[in-house]
Amino acid sequence: MSNFKRIQSGTALLMLLGMTSGTVAPMVQTMMTPAPAVAQTTVSFSDVSSNYWARDFIVELARRDVIAGFPDGTFRPNDPVTRAQFAAMVRKAFDKANIRNPVNFSDVASNYWAYNAIREAYAMGFLSGYPGNVFRPGQNIPREQVLVSLANGLNYSTSNVASSLQLYNDASSISSYARNSIAAATEKSIVVNYPTVSALNPTRNATRAEVAAFIYQALVSAGQVAAINSPYIVALNGTPDTPPVNTTLAIPSGTTIPVRYDKEKILVTPDERAPLTLTVAANITTAEGTVLIPAGSQIVGELQPAPNRGGTRFVAQQLILPNNQRLPINAISQAITKTEDVTKGASLSNIIKDAALGAAAAAAVSAVTGDKAIATEEVLGGVGIGGLIGLFLGRDKVSLIAIDPDTDLNLRLREDLVIRQ
Repeated sequence: MSNFKRIQSGTALLMLLGMTSGTVAPMVQTMMTPAPAVAQTTVSFSDVSSNYWARDFIVELARRDVIAGFPDGTFRPNDPVTRAQFAAMVRKAFDKANIRNPVNFSDVASNYWAYNAIREAYAMGFLSGYPGNVFRPGQNIPREQVLVSLANGLNYSTSNVASSLQLYNDASSISSYARNSIAAATEKSIVVNYPTVSALNPTRNATRAEVAAFIYQALVSAGQVAAINSPYIVALNGTPDTPPVNTTLAIPSGTTIPVRYDKEKILVTPDERAPLTLTVAANITTAEGTVLIPAGSQIVGELQPAPNRGGTRFVAQQLILPNNQRLPINAISQAITKTEDVTKGASLSNIIKDAALGAAAAAAVSAVTGDKAIATEEVLGGVGIGGLIGLFLGRDKVSLIAIDPDTDLNLRLREDLVIRQ
């Protein structure tokens, strides 16, 4: 006997499902209302116009919190990207098992802002160092090195190097070490060349816009995001459009969604709001094994003061599935009231080690410890903290809400969540 009650209406098939312990079971009532419209989070930068060649790549990665702009509202698409910055982007973009143990590079101190990102990018196989155990974190990364990094990290391979590289009129400029990897990257359609598709410019420093395009296409090749239609993507073969699917599934209110975050702790002040994107930690499935929310999906929301609780909670706003379907989601975490005291003279590196901080918390830590070395990349949302430090000057101690993402941020749906399949 089927576990689900199906109702046929035109071409749409609607199934209302219940959930127990991560799986969906039958519900008594049926629902005939259409699925809610897909929500779109608006992301814009003052220097990325609506017709800018890389706008869609940039906006989509910004929505996924892989990249961020600057406090003045710009993205600076033509700025170069350092190896450290690229490592930070890779760590946020890809959830991949380590293939080797991390190493400590002699020119990357343990309190360097990208220390963990560099170690993780190395362990996943995306980046390596140079002879002498150096990483050169501040060195601008060339286009060919970005493509090699992505091809290596995603384990691309090819046996058609010559035929793939003949697409480029400057193929002779590709470094010998990069030829196989770039050929493989070309076959996976992750190469994006603007303004001339046939010009690879392999040794030129990659811009922020170009790196965004490469990373996004790598996510497309991995099936993590929807393809973007761009005339600047180098492709050997066209890919047919995927036909629409008309099945809709509903996950009931009260369902628990386990989540994770890539830091060991999060610090915020009790009264601040901080943007945060979480990752779904395990598949949410039907009783028959159909995956409704795949592990690796993202949940965008905000840490907010918990009303009448004296703590903080995460309020979910949008669910982003691996196929880039975006859905509004009404879910919250428990209220978190655990605190961590930061006192005058405390070691900044110990406080922020593998931690993310809200802007107010970062300002408080800087003011109380007297250390202004907190990097923008460690602050949730990438916002500046300079204007907030004055609020905490003169204090010898500040109490911050300390969040353990592995135990504190699991979400509970407050209303049914409808998903198209």
